[in-house]
Amino acid sequence: MAAGIAAQFGSDCEVVVHDLSRHPDHTIAAIENGHVSGRKVGDGASHVVIEQMQTNDPEPKDHLCYLTKTPGGKILKSSTVYIRNSKGKVSGILSINYDISKLLMVEGAVRELVSTPDPQQAEPERIVNINDMLEDLIQQSVALVGKPVALMNKEDKVKAIQFLNQNGAFLVTKSGDKIAKYFGISKYTLYSYIDAKQEEKTT
Repeated sequence: MAAGIAAQFGSDCEVVVHDLSRHPDHTIAAIENGHVSGRKVGDGASHVVIEQMQTNDPEPKDHLCYLTKTPGGKILKSSTVYIRNSKGKVSGILSINYDISKLLMVEGAVRELVSTPDPQQAEPERIVNINDMLEDLIQQSVALVGKPVALMNKEDKVKAIQFLNQNGAFLVTKSGDKIAKYFGISKYTLYSYIDAKQEEKTT
């Protein structure tokens, strides 16, 4: 049984069968890939096995997918399943221990690559082409004002256009034409709104 399970998961998966009828110093009746924990047939009981031998719990619950650590520092993802004899009594314990130490190292490296120093960033920034960026900025300017263009007065449009100017919208080729058309104003009015706002800052 141990060999069959281990074969499915590879050499990083240790499968151990403990015989509860044996002395606690020698409960391991079968083991595959013992190099994972450094154990062999005839070695002693683990904490889970000792606990069952002490309590003789008639209805122990299987314990799946928990973390354990070997004396050598390996991190294992473990599962414990209780084996019953023909009379329904717990007679053995099957333990599956998968060495995830390398996976944790990879996870740490990947986390470092994808993490950012800004804890306030709620979601990734979008990568867009230059024309999409202009469209996004226009929509942001409208959201900033809080009303559709049809309901905007001069002050609202000045605020929106100043936002676009501050965020580099006019660096896009022919952006002035598109912005003027969107806000229903001439290009002369468009630039006068920008100039008027700048004059307010210098006076």
